[in-house]
Amino acid sequence: MCPQARRSNEVAETFRNLDWPTVAIYLVMVIAGMVSIYAASYDFDEASMFSYNEFSGKQLRWIGLSLVLGFVLLMVNARMYETYAYPVYVGLLVLLLITPFVAHDIKGSRSWISLGPMSLQPAEFAKFATALALAKLFSGYHFVLNASWKNYARALAIIFLPVLLILAQNETGSALTFMALFFVLYREGMSGLILFAAMFAVVIFVVSLKFADTTVGGVPTGEFAVLVMVVLVSVVMAILYSKRLQTVRNLLIWYGGLALVLGCAGIAGLELPLLPVMLGAIGVATVYISVLAFTRSKLWIPVCTTVLAIGFLFSVNVAFDKVLQPHQQMRIKVALGIVEDLRGTGYNVNQSKIAIGSGGFAGKGFLNGTQTKLKYVPEQHTDFIFCTIGEEEGFVGSAIVTLLFLGLILRVIAIGERQPSTFSRVYAYCVASYFIFHFCINIGMVIGLCPVIGIPLPFFSYGGSSLWGFTILLFVLLKLDASRKAVL
Repeated sequence: MCPQARRSNEVAETFRNLDWPTVAIYLVMVIAGMVSIYAASYDFDEASMFSYNEFSGKQLRWIGLSLVLGFVLLMVNARMYETYAYPVYVGLLVLLLITPFVAHDIKGSRSWISLGPMSLQPAEFAKFATALALAKLFSGYHFVLNASWKNYARALAIIFLPVLLILAQNETGSALTFMALFFVLYREGMSGLILFAAMFAVVIFVVSLKFADTTVGGVPTGEFAVLVMVVLVSVVMAILYSKRLQTVRNLLIWYGGLALVLGCAGIAGLELPLLPVMLGAIGVATVYISVLAFTRSKLWIPVCTTVLAIGFLFSVNVAFDKVLQPHQQMRIKVALGIVEDLRGTGYNVNQSKIAIGSGGFAGKGFLNGTQTKLKYVPEQHTDFIFCTIGEEEGFVGSAIVTLLFLGLILRVIAIGERQPSTFSRVYAYCVASYFIFHFCINIGMVIGLCPVIGIPLPFFSYGGSSLWGFTILLFVLLKLDASRKAVL
């Protein structure tokens, strides 16, 4: 068969095997995004949705270019993505490295490169490059994540190199999105204890800060609550890993006796030094479990968990005060409800919640949102686009958007599970992880559940870099999926 005929058959095979439901969801989302951008930035003097003076008109241009880009990606031979995964990754790292030196300062961030009349943000394209590199690593000959610590080091290096370069651009939000790739590591064999440790660390951080201003027995309520959680976690882990009733009985007697003594002291009006007492009791129990761990090695897990949790607890305030910048501290305080600051840091979120709440069940109607039209919510056509949907389309519209994202994410996971190659499967889970992280954090940010970190809602927020970045992520996956039969 001549090369031209072979190429024609490959193109026909691609479109025959293309996952059209995913393409349909993509098209619905980008069109709905353009309409939402028009509603968020509506100008009474320039009423046309397709006017280039409107953000919606500019977004239409990006959508058109994205469709062309998606078509080109489908035309590329699927093997090329695996073959050139590392060169693409290195190229994006170099681009990230030079970005701070050539980019203009925009609100303290040097992350946008000007290319004539338009600007691009390399951090958005680093997502797909990192996904390709991670997939390439896992598809290596006999590569098993848990085989050695070196494999973990290689995987973490691929994830954290772009993170460090993006942080150098003062783009904390974009850097945090790469943390979503830890779900991929979990899918490929990473212990669930690592994810549990990460979530427990978040709980410790939030609780210790949130309840730092009140006290229990002279101990900050946050510290007291965390120490109680540490006790519970260590006991549960001891039960799981010891499998001996004597160990569990001794721990329960020890902590039960401590609770009884503290209760009696409280009734008698005695003021015991609560913090030293609790730390001492936890220390004695930890030493006891450590002794048993020499014969049952898995008991080192609750020992290490307890020591690291207490160490992290007493480092939270230092990290919060010394590592985070003042505006980041304030955003976290606002998100946790420690301070309100409705005229400062909390203004965006407060106005956003007002807009969403005023939408009610069915919304105020298209272009009838007062918060939107009067520009009460800053950045409402970018990071806060969801508040426009909530105000004008209400609960119904918000639920539809949520279902679209749920459908897309489940579809991507289904695509990943049917891949015959490790490369395609890992890449698919990278794509799903990015979408999950962006959707959850952006919506949480808009409704006040998460600090404002400035990440877009995929396919809805205005911006060419974001749209192109997610289009590349998705259409590379679609090409890999369409060519999966050739791998068999």
